Amino acid sequence: MPDDGALVLAATPIGNAEDASPRLLRLLEKADVVAAEDTRRLHALAARVGVRVGGRVVSFHEHNETFRADELLDVVEGGGTVAVVTDAGMPSVSDPGYRVVARAIERRLRVTAAPGPSAVLTALALSGLPTDRFTFEGFPPRKPGERARTLAALAAEPRTMVFFEAPHRIDDTLAAMAEAFGAGRPAAVCRELTKTYEEVLRGGLGELAARAAAEPLRGEICVVVAGAPPAAEVRVEDVVGEVRDRVAGGERLKAAVAAVAEAAGVSKRELYEAALKAR
Repeated sequence: MPDDGALVLAATPIGNAEDASPRLLRLLEKADVVAAEDTRRLHALAARVGVRVGGRVVSFHEHNETFRADELLDVVEGGGTVAVVTDAGMPSVSDPGYRVVARAIERRLRVTAAPGPSAVLTALALSGLPTDRFTFEGFPPRKPGERARTLAALAAEPRTMVFFEAPHRIDDTLAAMAEAFGAGRPAAVCRELTKTYEEVLRGGLGELAARAAAEPLRGEICVVVAGAPPAAEVRVEDVVGEVRDRVAGGERLKAAVAAVAEAAGVSKRELYEAALKAR
């Protein structure tokens, strides 16, 4: 098969089994080893799509990825095919896969992918928010203090942001996002993507937080948040008054101009000239 002697990151359906690609089905049947995040879910998926896993199945999750990597790559080095699958979506995207890929590169072994469903890209596409530039932030920290600090650091991020969150924390997280980004920041809560009860809630973060607090949201959840709007450009004439106030308070003109120009991001020379004219 074309994937002989390769580590193959194989995307699995995020909900609808009909999204399984023909290449995924072939890999499940033909790969020498299938490394699965949850072996029970793998066999359940195989049953739903009507294939039999032909090779050896091994568990491959965040707790054993590091020490199992070389075991899998020895199969690749011997000319075999190892398919890596997670519970849903693309391996290594907030799921196991990164460490074994890094190790395969160190060992100069072939790595490829059987691309397919992705909760990140599906939520981004359905959100109605800008898709030209975005950042994936994974799960926010669970502890309130850490979560608040993480979100505060992202408050000025200009790109659309995509997060994962668990249903029992979504109300607290949306409230924290409204606090950090502003209640009016546009966002979308995408739940149960591609499944029977798929739902996309769109609105300001404050509105979405209130809804989550009043009505529990269940299932697998992605939150997409608009990036920060560009800061309004400050003009020299907008800050001349601040210079005059500082001078009136006893500060020297040059010192006042330097401080205000640096804070406002305007030309010190132009501000100085404007301040002299305004005297």
